Amino acid sequence: MNFNNIKTYATIFIFLFTASIWAQEQEAKDSYTFTLEEAIAFGIKNNYSSRIASKEVEKTLKQKWEIIAQGLPQISGNVDYQNYIKQPVTLIPAEIAGGEPGTFVPVRFGTKQNLGGTATWNQLIFDGSYIVGVQSAKTLLQISENAKIKTQQSVKEAIVSAYANVLLANESVSILENNVSSIDKNFQDTKKIFENGLVEEEDVEQLNITLLGLENNLNRSKRMLDLSYEMLNLSLGLPVDTKVTLVEDLDSLAMKYYDLSLLAKEIPVEENIDYLIAENSAEAAKIFVKLEKAKALPSLTGFVNYGFQGFSESFTFFNEDQDYFTQSILGVSLNIPIFSSGLRSARTQQKQLEYEQALIDLDQTENRVRLEINSARNDYEFSLENYQTQKQNLELAQRIENKNQIKFFEGLGSSFELSEAQRQLFAAQQELLQSMLNVITTKTTLENLLDNSTYTNEK
Repeated sequence: MNFNNIKTYATIFIFLFTASIWAQEQEAKDSYTFTLEEAIAFGIKNNYSSRIASKEVEKTLKQKWEIIAQGLPQISGNVDYQNYIKQPVTLIPAEIAGGEPGTFVPVRFGTKQNLGGTATWNQLIFDGSYIVGVQSAKTLLQISENAKIKTQQSVKEAIVSAYANVLLANESVSILENNVSSIDKNFQDTKKIFENGLVEEEDVEQLNITLLGLENNLNRSKRMLDLSYEMLNLSLGLPVDTKVTLVEDLDSLAMKYYDLSLLAKEIPVEENIDYLIAENSAEAAKIFVKLEKAKALPSLTGFVNYGFQGFSESFTFFNEDQDYFTQSILGVSLNIPIFSSGLRSARTQQKQLEYEQALIDLDQTENRVRLEINSARNDYEFSLENYQTQKQNLELAQRIENKNQIKFFEGLGSSFELSEAQRQLFAAQQELLQSMLNVITTKTTLENLLDNSTYTNEK
């Protein structure tokens, strides 16, 4: 083998090796593997609603500084250049220039070109509305931060539900596939027995009806599984066609969420996020009352400006010998509201009524939160009890179906009795899966209501 061939083979090997690595990296980038906790952490950061809420907090921080900056020094400047293409003419009495009284002489004042500039420093000295505005900035930020927490809780609940529904759909497909396989075997065995004249044709038909129903449910469950994955991707903030692998199963997840200690957990209602949001709304309404009252106070502003002007018949403003004339002004402005024909009073009364409405809403929210916590606690407790009950029901249904199957093939039972036992078994299987799902989702709802965590900046 000559040297050129060796170089060619080496180049091909390096290309294939690099392409393989790139393909693996690309595949890893386009697919994800999650436990439920990993999915929640990923979704809280990447979910569309969560990202919008994060931007809202950032926007509020900018609004807070905007409010504060209104009372800080404001400096502005302007430069004006004028070139009279045709200078204006003014008429003056001719007798000023020694002319005939009663006549006028046209004259032009000023130069053809002029350049001027002014810099102005404005400073708010006192304004009641500004003081109230600064006080409101903190409340404004709290509102957006609490809204972010509420969004995170909603995202968590959506992800848990979507994750568990994928597991539920997957388990349903697996169970239905096993059921179809089992019933199909019974169906084929019964057909052979019928062909030998040992059972009625109705027995074959009864099993065929059961088999067709199971196959239909299996096809539907497979379609639901695909939709469940898409719903999960949407709740995670991923494109719906992204490949996602879940590493937990429904049964183990239900046991992980089986937590009797949560039933005894209590928090002050005032720490619930819904109450905090209602409290923020009441505080904001109170600030608006103060704002309307502050508008009746005088406001005082001050300013200093410095300017220059240059005049010339031609554009000589950058020449060293160009003359510039300067001026400066220091001033204050006092604005005193005197009479508004009841306008300010009416606005203040409106804001006062809105504040009273917010206090009523706060009281209602307190009682609603208490009710929601008690209801969620009852739902979770029932889901735990129902989970245990459904496990027992499934064991009983399996034993009953097994006994009826033995009796049927021994000629001691009817196909109708076997079909009823099978339907009861299939229903028990689905009810157990649903009870697992309820344990997971009801616990998440109760956890959110009892969650008293505060906002933390993720950056």
